[in-house]
Amino acid sequence: MATQNLGLRLRSAAAAGLGLAAGALAAMAAQRHSLDAINERLEHLEEQAHTQQRANLAMQQRQHWELLSKAIDDPELAEVLDLFEVPVTVQKRRQYLFANALYTNLLCYYRIGNYSRDEFFKHARGIFQNAIVRDYWHATRQQRASLTGTEEAELGRLIDDLLLQLDEADTDEWWVVGEPPLDA
Repeated sequence: MATQNLGLRLRSAAAAGLGLAAGALAAMAAQRHSLDAINERLEHLEEQAHTQQRANLAMQQRQHWELLSKAIDDPELAEVLDLFEVPVTVQKRRQYLFANALYTNLLCYYRIGNYSRDEFFKHARGIFQNAIVRDYWHATRQQRASLTGTEEAELGRLIDDLLLQLDEADTDEWWVVGEPPLDA
């Protein structure tokens, strides 16, 4: 009889252990499901934040263009934006403002992800074939010097390096000058 009681106790203990293990597994599965749901929600929120950031950049780009358009059309308003290192004529100021719009548009395309760094570089290489755009770039050097530690400052240095390479190139095939940067 004592042997039967021992066997019954062992079976009861084993059943209790199995019940405890099953309960722990069920709790872990429920926790895993909750964690998966939380991770999915976080990914969705991050995607929404990225989409909102892109929309904000696009809105800012539109506002920038509207302001530049007003300045390009009205010489009196353009005087407010005359921050160039050397005095410029009304015509040259309008050209510089348009060059600024071209570069800012290129920068915006990169920031919102429409261009990779390599594509940014290749388009910049084309835009900076124009002497007026190069003059604008040189006339705004001091303004860019205040941008330190930013992505815009890094891209500005990329353009500075490209212009040096273009000036030193011994070929008329500008589209092959310069080493495209590694995409970051």
